[in-house]
Amino acid sequence: MFVRPSKLIALVAALLFGVAPIYGNPQRVVSLNLCTDQLLMLLADADQIASLSKIATDPRTSPMAQRAQEFPINSGDAEEIFMQAPDLVLAGTYTEQGTVQMLRSLGIAVEIFAPEQNFDDIRQNIARMGQLLGNPQRADTMLRDFEGRLAQLTNGITQRPRAALYSANGYTTGAETMAGHILSAAGFDNIATEAGISWGGTLPLETLVMLQPDLVITGSTYPGHSRSEEILRHPALTPLKSITQTGAKWVCGTPAVLDAVADLQRAHPDKGAK
Repeated sequence: MFVRPSKLIALVAALLFGVAPIYGNPQRVVSLNLCTDQLLMLLADADQIASLSKIATDPRTSPMAQRAQEFPINSGDAEEIFMQAPDLVLAGTYTEQGTVQMLRSLGIAVEIFAPEQNFDDIRQNIARMGQLLGNPQRADTMLRDFEGRLAQLTNGITQRPRAALYSANGYTTGAETMAGHILSAAGFDNIATEAGISWGGTLPLETLVMLQPDLVITGSTYPGHSRSEEILRHPALTPLKSITQTGAKWVCGTPAVLDAVADLQRAHPDKGAK
């Protein structure tokens, strides 16, 4: 692999002093995280993308799975990433720390993105990604579109039915989570708040039934048999109105969350019948 002299000097300096070199607008970007995969595809020029994470093409977790098939996929190993000669690597808070540290020790710039927990986090990460990729105007356009569509979706809501997000093992998510913010933007109140759950936790089936939500929102079950998902078929839930809704659009903080809001509003009395 040929390395330009200027880049070789920068790499040596990074190895000696532990400082990642700066090359200006990156030309070869690698993503190791599902959510940075999506922001990268949304904001980068196609020829900037060197590779995406190994789950980028999984439609159960990524709404951009089909688009991801256009790019190389990496396994997340530091050695493999180094051989791709990236000038920027995008990772998440929970990306394997050994990989991140090794890449940084080799002089490769690694930027860490924390999981988005609310719409402000989405705005910040879109703007940050645009700056890192040298495409701030593209990010600005995306943010304007995001704000305009969010305003349109939330306009005209006069009723706020009570809803429960319910998944395997009786797990629910509260108002402080991304799912909770999607639920709120769609015009629903989260009964997890009534149960004292702000983030994530188990909501006993008995408590769910006693709270009598107007709507129970579950996710699609995976193929095969899972005891953890048996609770979603319990007879006690039969009298409650339920929909299967959560999925790939809910996973990452990208403009796709507005598609999740729009999908959910089909069950809302102010929006669904229009």
